[in-house]
Amino acid sequence: MLVNLKEMLALAESKGIAVGAFNAAGLECIEAIFGAAEALDMPFVLMFAQLHEPWMHLKTIGPIMVDVARKSPVPVCVMLDHGEDLDYLKQALDLGFTAIMYDGSTLPYAQNVENTKRAVALARQYGASVEAELGSMGRREYGAGNHSGDEDETKIYTDPQQAQAFVEATGIDALACSFGTTHGIFLKAPKLDFDVVRNVRRLTHIPIVMHGASGVSNEDLHRSIEAGVSKINYYTYMDKAGGAAAAEALKAIPEGRPVFFSTLMQAGREAMKQDVMKAMRVFAKMD
Repeated sequence: MLVNLKEMLALAESKGIAVGAFNAAGLECIEAIFGAAEALDMPFVLMFAQLHEPWMHLKTIGPIMVDVARKSPVPVCVMLDHGEDLDYLKQALDLGFTAIMYDGSTLPYAQNVENTKRAVALARQYGASVEAELGSMGRREYGAGNHSGDEDETKIYTDPQQAQAFVEATGIDALACSFGTTHGIFLKAPKLDFDVVRNVRRLTHIPIVMHGASGVSNEDLHRSIEAGVSKINYYTYMDKAGGAAAAEALKAIPEGRPVFFSTLMQAGREAMKQDVMKAMRVFAKMD
């Protein structure tokens, strides 16, 4: 069942939970995520990030994402994650994506506002929702071995009063808020400022999105939801789980026997499914 992000977040807020948003950089990811969600009867956001283009082309995977979402028995929002130019956002919308995230967080504030307004105007033509980012979660080369932590000098925490002005100026549906998380693998436990979330939510009156959830404790994830987070982006540890399972499957093959990619693929897909199920249960306050 295909829905837009605004509908998805309204559902999450009505239940007092956060919906999981999972990046799919390949078909195995799609199968793992849908397998987890349908096993738990859990709504979710299926995403593809612009920075994944070197691994898989949007024009190839996008139609598959939309088609599978339409046929799924659970509510699914298909979303472009971290889109950095309007032409790429339009490609996703033309493919049937029901939400886009415009990321102008590294730009000067005025330019971020102007570009986000254009993204909102574009999305409204398709009936799609828009997420944007203010502040910075840090380096965005998440996945594929990126490591992050408090030493990341590129972090900029979201200012609640600036967030209020940003939301009023742009008309976005959800705001990615920087309050201590980082994309990638944490080298040490993150220190989260939940007051940032509470104040941004109070002043903007729109759902708050948490990026960089991999490595955050279950307790802090629950505290984030209680503070006002309605959507949690999760990818790196899912990807890591798949890689670890593939490595174990490779070691289990006797020396001298042929190695088939399909064997590693199956192991990785099942591990990603189990990891996504664990994350979904936490986000829904089931664990």
